[in-house]
Amino acid sequence: MLDESLLDAPDELTRADRLGLLRGAAEAGARVRTALRNSAEAGVTRLSPEGRPRAVLMAGSGTAATGTADLIAALAGPAAPVTRLQPTGVAPAAGALRWTLPGWAGPVDLLLIVTTEGTEPGLSLLADQAYRRGCTVVAVAPGESPLSESLGGSRGLLVPMATAPYARYEHGDADAGAAAPGSLWALLVPLLVLLDRAGLLTAPAETLQLVADRLDSVAERCGPAVATYSNPAKTLAAELADSLPLIWTEGTAAAPAGRRFAAVLAEVTGRPALAAELPEAIPSHGALLAGDLAGGEAGDDDFFRDRVEERQALRARIVLLRDRPAGGLTAAPAARELASGHDTAISELEPEEGSELEALAELIAVTDFATVYLALAGGTPRLTPGGTPA
Repeated sequence: MLDESLLDAPDELTRADRLGLLRGAAEAGARVRTALRNSAEAGVTRLSPEGRPRAVLMAGSGTAATGTADLIAALAGPAAPVTRLQPTGVAPAAGALRWTLPGWAGPVDLLLIVTTEGTEPGLSLLADQAYRRGCTVVAVAPGESPLSESLGGSRGLLVPMATAPYARYEHGDADAGAAAPGSLWALLVPLLVLLDRAGLLTAPAETLQLVADRLDSVAERCGPAVATYSNPAKTLAAELADSLPLIWTEGTAAAPAGRRFAAVLAEVTGRPALAAELPEAIPSHGALLAGDLAGGEAGDDDFFRDRVEERQALRARIVLLRDRPAGGLTAAPAARELASGHDTAISELEPEEGSELEALAELIAVTDFATVYLALAGGTPRLTPGGTPA
């Protein structure tokens, strides 16, 4: 059950936020700026690649690493194939995971390693394997970590992961959590700088500064002191109470933002969500709107039953995340018509004008704030300081 009164009680929200997730969300813009400085200091902006890599391989563990790989694939995919190396192992623990390069990987390929911990033995072994194959290796990880030692000398380039300005405060180092707001940007920004230098995408420093400004703007609009009626993140959190979110996306930037939203909802709040892209989302999720998850009230055959202790039925709710659709074509009207025909509620988020990266930043930031509010008001923040679900 969601305690909606808590949403408009900033002091109570702060006391409930033992892991500092709200501060982590608010500091996302600062994290981008720190990541830009770290990239410059590591020498990424001075690189002069000799042509484009044949393929980009990515490896890492945790929600932030998965989201980073998804975003890089969406943004750089048209210029070079992006393949995420899936880990194997006997347990989901980072120490038990192993990654293997495909047989064709060699000197003309680029391996990107992203991790919020840097302690995974499997990633250090992968870096060694890539070095022997002649692959170029670039990693974003905490500066003082076993992975950073593995990349010492000529084995690869390490960009120290940007920490938040107040990463260690009274709540401890909760900001290091793999799904915590801000971790994504700490991993993503150095790779955007690198791939911009390699000519695989367009992400100049000026655009990334605008991304940081957009994240700051969202933090002002979605902060705990802003009332629910004018706060898009709190409004979305309230709308998703006792709902199964069907996250439908439209546009290049919206698709990975929607998949990240579903993943972070599961990890931070313990709530299920499904993500799909329009127009395919309409037939793939249409059956859910016609079954037991459809909107509307239950039958009145048992009208006089005692509902005080009865758990509210889970109902589907469409969350439509939109970027500018390709060619001006949009499936949004068809989505709204389907929702109306099945008496299903719909929430919509559409970013303000700006670059593709700014649109992406706004969608991620608003949904990150909404996830945190849903966790706090629902009493279910599940991240431990190490990023492990509680």
